[in-house]
Amino acid sequence: MFKLPNIEKESGFSWQSIGNIEEGRKNMGPNMPVFAYRLFGFALKDELVKQYGNEKAVEIFRNAGKSAGFELANNVLDLNLPVYEFLAHLQDVFKKNSLGILRIEEFNSSTGDIILTVAEDADCSGLPVTGETVCSYDEGVLSGILEAYTKKEYIVVEVDCWATGARICRFEGYIKEKIEE
Repeated sequence: MFKLPNIEKESGFSWQSIGNIEEGRKNMGPNMPVFAYRLFGFALKDELVKQYGNEKAVEIFRNAGKSAGFELANNVLDLNLPVYEFLAHLQDVFKKNSLGILRIEEFNSSTGDIILTVAEDADCSGLPVTGETVCSYDEGVLSGILEAYTKKEYIVVEVDCWATGARICRFEGYIKEKIEE
């Protein structure tokens, strides 16, 4: 008889959780279409909304994104680069991995405030206009990356989205302790 895995265990998410993709997908390779990513993400978010409400679902997606961003930063990015080289490196990693076309609109080196845009975003580019931002996972990813690099907690908020009609995702990031002052 089929035995269900133990789903009650504590979270153990880390970069190693992804496994050895090269070994496991010798024929298919590491890439898959965006629609497959969206099928998973939107179906999961819909189920979370049904069970916990929209606000909690957004919080869960944002927190998951933050964990993913932190792991991405610590396993793929060079966190020892000076800030402007790091931002250029981040842009390159986004493009090479088809995450989107990342641009830095503004960065204030004295406050840490940052405004970023992502074109051709995997989460929303091409969605119908709903009037709402939908990239809560990306908010988390960017905050996790920035936190890993700066060692300071970031709050990242999407202010423009393809789904709001902007045709680009724009995110504003701030150091959390600065906001709380």
